[in-house]
Amino acid sequence: MSIRRLPEHLVNRIAAGEVVERPASALKELVENALDAGATRVAIRLSNGGIDRLEVADDGCGMTPPEMALAMERHATSKLPGEAIDAVTTLGFRGEALPSIASVARLTIESRVPDGQGWRRVVDNGLVTADEPAAVPPGTRVVVEALFARVPARRKFLRPGRSEYAACLDVVRRLAMARAEVGFSVEHDGRRVLSVPAGQERPARVAALTDRTLADNAVPVDLVREAMLLGGVAGLPTFHRGVADHQYLFVNGRPVKDRLLLGAIRGAYAEMMPRGRHAVVALFLELPTSEVDVNVHPAKTEVRFREPPLVRGLIVSGLRRALDEAGHRVVQRPVDVAAMFRGSDATSDRHARASGDPSPTGWATSEDSQQTSAGIWTPALAGVTGVGERPTFFAPPPQARAEVAVEPLPSTIDHPLGVARGQVAKTYIVAEAADGLVLVDQHAAHERLVLERMRVAMAGGRVPAQALLIPEVVELAEPACDRLEARAGELAEFGLELERFGPHAVLVRATPAVLGSGDPTGLVTDLADELASFDEALSLRERLDHVGATMACHGSVRAGRVLAVAEMNALLREMERTPRSGQCNHGRPTWVKLAHHDIEKLFGRR
Repeated sequence: MSIRRLPEHLVNRIAAGEVVERPASALKELVENALDAGATRVAIRLSNGGIDRLEVADDGCGMTPPEMALAMERHATSKLPGEAIDAVTTLGFRGEALPSIASVARLTIESRVPDGQGWRRVVDNGLVTADEPAAVPPGTRVVVEALFARVPARRKFLRPGRSEYAACLDVVRRLAMARAEVGFSVEHDGRRVLSVPAGQERPARVAALTDRTLADNAVPVDLVREAMLLGGVAGLPTFHRGVADHQYLFVNGRPVKDRLLLGAIRGAYAEMMPRGRHAVVALFLELPTSEVDVNVHPAKTEVRFREPPLVRGLIVSGLRRALDEAGHRVVQRPVDVAAMFRGSDATSDRHARASGDPSPTGWATSEDSQQTSAGIWTPALAGVTGVGERPTFFAPPPQARAEVAVEPLPSTIDHPLGVARGQVAKTYIVAEAADGLVLVDQHAAHERLVLERMRVAMAGGRVPAQALLIPEVVELAEPACDRLEARAGELAEFGLELERFGPHAVLVRATPAVLGSGDPTGLVTDLADELASFDEALSLRERLDHVGATMACHGSVRAGRVLAVAEMNALLREMERTPRSGQCNHGRPTWVKLAHHDIEKLFGRR
């Protein structure tokens, strides 16, 4: 077959396949054009998710009639003044968007410069059908109708209108987040769905476009390293989502979806996030244009960095520093008082007893009442006839420990996590703070404290080891033993000294001193599982948080252990001094607070 030139309309359709995949792709190109034109207000209207119609109107610089005609030609742009394509600072610069969209839809452009005449140009699937004066305000309005109507092979692969609408809204959110100085509004099928004013502060704009509660459950990120600047907001580790769609990344004001940046976020939140959950962040990275290539993908959603490790380190350091400054903060959600009262519903009690489950109200069941002495009233006997004994309203004293105070109790005002008053179920510490009641999961809290001690020790070079009097043999599958043997030198830096002991076993000679007496078999088994999930290309030091978290879990105070009041208070005080003590190594909260007004609601005082 001989080589031939493709016709112009086919070239445009091929370009459209690269740039315009769906309505959201066309919308992104049009909004970027509006922002590059210096708009301070962008109004967007959608119909059927943008499939039937999408409109973008702005108050930017506008275009003259000759410029409008030139804009419809391929590779014609005003955003690249010179030939230094690697130094481009605008959002778009290829000059393919408008002719590509016009080749697969009906495109109408109306524009006017501030002191010029308004003009309208209509292109229907590559053919100019109107080119005439128009009475329009300064700025530009672009309308795209019947996208892919004459390309059925492409249109049938479009998703339903609601799905396309969600994609369009996500595009607008990201662009609006990048330009807090610009006002945005979105209407879908005649209904206003988004509106943000111009001139908002960045944290307020991010919260308005994601989750308004993020403002109270996030920390600011601000780090400068060499010529790079990282800013934005990072949600607390306990403020997470089930998908990663709430991670917004921007490079030099351009929304991107880069795997390097996403991986850096995962690394920063590594042991603080439950598996399957994702952080809520909005990060804005500014760096010299010579250090990043934005012309990697036709849609300009991917970038390539000249120094990827430096960028990754900046993001991990910036996020961790911000989270460290948050201290022991944890997400505080309002208490569902109605749900707590529903737990005492008699119907739910009967269902719980019929199923054999403990009573949801915490009252003793009839089986429990048989263990009580005669004449002692229990809620399970209240209202029951024919029991044989007359119930009374005298109950035995609470079966809790009481200790003689040897020194005055500390003041609750001086300590954010309060003063220990007791222990519930040998698992939860009850503390009284100045503004409410604090419940602490002793195992989760101590797990975090042990991990942070190990980090401090690692910063000094090596975690101290404690030799075992009798080395312990741990039997594992051969591949697991191979992985442990390959990492034995790095594990020794954590204080865990291992030695191969045949094809199916390893010998544990020492464990980290900070863990105390633990379960070496369980520890080594869990580490083998963790190593199996690691990327072999990464060093173990890059997985410090995973290994440290696994070790800390084995060396922390277990649920079910009785603590003295002095031990409880010591744990609370160390939590107040330790960064990120608001969540355990697996991302679960370590403490919750019941404010005074919530307690008053429970007793009907409000």
